[in-house]
Formats: sequence, structure tokens, C-alpha cells
Amino acid sequence: MSAAKRPNLPPPVLVEDGAGLQQLIQTLRKSDLIAVDTEADSFYRYRESVCLIQITVDEQDFLIDPLARLDIAPLGEIFADASKTKVFHDGEYDVLILKGDFDFRFAGLFDTRIAAAALGFESPGLASVVKERFGVELDKSQQRSNWSKRPLTESQIAYAREDTRYLIPLMHQLQDELEERGRAVIVEGECRRLESLEPMARTFNPDDFIRLKGARALSPHQMSALRELFILRDDMARARDVPPFKVLGNHALVAIAEARPRSMRRLEQVDGLSPKVAKRLGSALLDAVRGAEEKGPIRSAPRPPNRDGTSHLSEVQVELHDRLKTWRKDRAKSEGIDSSLVLNRHALVRLAETRPGDLDALAGVEGVLAWQVDLFGRELLDVVGRFERDLAAGRISPKARRRRRSGGGG
Repeated sequence: MSAAKRPNLPPPVLVEDGAGLQQLIQTLRKSDLIAVDTEADSFYRYRESVCLIQITVDEQDFLIDPLARLDIAPLGEIFADASKTKVFHDGEYDVLILKGDFDFRFAGLFDTRIAAAALGFESPGLASVVKERFGVELDKSQQRSNWSKRPLTESQIAYAREDTRYLIPLMHQLQDELEERGRAVIVEGECRRLESLEPMARTFNPDDFIRLKGARALSPHQMSALRELFILRDDMARARDVPPFKVLGNHALVAIAEARPRSMRRLEQVDGLSPKVAKRLGSALLDAVRGAEEKGPIRSAPRPPNRDGTSHLSEVQVELHDRLKTWRKDRAKSEGIDSSLVLNRHALVRLAETRPGDLDALAGVEGVLAWQVDLFGRELLDVVGRFERDLAAGRISPKARRRRRSGGGG
């Protein structure tokens, strides 16, 4: 839909001083429905931070500027007040970054993306849902904008206000449909989980170089070079306070490791490395390659933690996890919802660890919700029971299964 067909909206209010924030807080204290979103600088900083907080309340859009030396701590009481519904769309990142930057607590959240997914939307992203429900095509051109730069442009302001503008009416629509289809309990459980999430400290793991595309195909000497280059890039990114990809792209990093250049002339011939970057970083890159030569080859590729959280599981537990995962996929298909809403991945791992034998034990597994026990409990116990019988009868060869799982990339 063209911009000309958009509804005429009052201009958003920029909150850039204490007086403006206090006035907004007074408004929020009187309201039970508040739409929230954030913008961060993850494409421009090594450690991202909140650069803008968008709020829609009582048909008015507000843009709070945390970079304007504002004390936004008073927002904490609003976010923690369970009597006020805070509406997010795909709010996990927002919750985690707000907790990380400001130590906010959350209660009373409603996530419209979770709701859309629970209703079986094929594309539950905000732009798709808003277009389907309101006939408005959101402008996503500022998605990778530099939100830490001031002043904000008119395009940034227009983009930011739209991320919360439609959330409250969207919530009302989706709530009615959730009740009609008996799926409100799914969203309720997921939103309470969302509130309880805690940010993890970001740590750099040198062995994560093996996750780069093409890393596993390298020779032991090339792998050693890639590890040293990977460490160098992270050091440079941290020193410059930029994301690692802005120092050097993954493709160029692997290409340098593959070539293992010994001279500036050879470095400049590496595919994907511009002469400008070669000149600016050349000395450090060559030093890293030489350092890898001194340390010697990597004979065995590292095995970083699995992204599904199963790295600590035994071979037997991995087998059960695979069976539970297959059950979850089939159940999600029959329900017409995303697999994560049937059972999230953390609960899946805990089930594989605990192997519950009855409904009471199942209900006691952390992360398994009451509605999941009611709706899926017998099926889950059947999966575990069949596994136990197969294990006792010697029909499981977990070692072979484990090798298949760990043989591919990352």
C-alpha cells in the first residue's frame, strides 16, 4: 500500500528531556495498554545498546531517546506492573536488551508475534501481519539504520513510530481469535516465559571459527591460520567498537586462511580482499598467519557447543532428544503451529535428561507448562516409554547416532 493510502497520523512525540519523560510516565500510569518496541545499534557497535524506545499509548506515539542523557529508570515501574499490558511483537530481543542495559523487570507482556504464530500464520513477521490485517505496508528501509547517530532523520522517525502504532488493535484482533480456537493458553505460557528470560553475557570463543562457512574443508595448517585470524578480527572489532563483520567479512577471512600469504603482494591477491583493506590491515593479518605457523596445525577440528543445547547430553539422552524432537515436529504440523510453541527447545533438553515416567514427574520438569501436560502429556510419556523399552531390549545404538549428529557443520 502506498504512503498516500496510510491513515493521517498525528506526529510522534520525541522525548528528549526529563520534563517530557515525566509527562509520559504520568500518561502511562493512567493507561492499561501500552505498545513497546526498541531500536539498537547492533550493526554498528561491538556491544549493541538501546538507542530508541518506541511507545504507543492512547493513540499517541512516543519516541524516547536514551542517548539524550535521560534517566529512564522510571519506565521500570511501568514494565514491571502486571496490571498494565505491554504489547510487543517478537519481543525477545527487546526484553533481553532492556534488561541488559537498564536492569528492567517485566510482567504483563503480550507478544503479537507469538499470538500470530499460535494461530498458524505462515508469515508472523510484523510487516506481513500489519499488511494482512490493516492493509498498510510498513516501510522497512531503516531496519539496518544507524540508530546511535543524532539527530534522527525524518525517515527514521517515521519508521520507528510504525513499529508500535498497530500493535494494540492487532492484539485485540488476535486475542479474540485465540479464545475462539482455544489457543490463548499457549500465548499466555510463552509470554510468561518471555518475561523470565535473562540476558547472557556475551563471550568470545576462539573455537567458533569452525562455524564459518568453509572452515571444516580447510587443511590442519589452514585451520590454524583461520583461528588466529578469527581472534585478530575480534580484537580489532572490540578496539574499534564495531561488529566483527565491519572489520573483515567471513568470506575474506576464510580466503586468507586458505591462501596463508607470506607477503603483502600475495595478500593483495586474495579473493574478496580489497586493496584498501589489505593495505590497512595487511601487517596484522600477515602476523596472524605467521603466528599460526609457529603454533602448528590443528589436527582435530574443535566442537563448539551445539546451538540446540544438547552438547552436555549423553549418547543415550541424545537419542531420546531426537525422538522427542521428531514427535514435536509432527505434533506442530498437526496443530498448524510452530514447533517451539508445542514445546520449547530448553524443555525438550530437560525431558531428555530427566526421562519422566509419569504425569507428576512430567509436570515437575522445568519449562513444561500445565497446558502442555494436559494436552500432550500422554503422548510425551509414550515417546519416553517406547525409548526405555527399546533401550532395555538393546535396540538403540546411540554411538552411531551421535557420530551422525556431530559429523556436519556446527
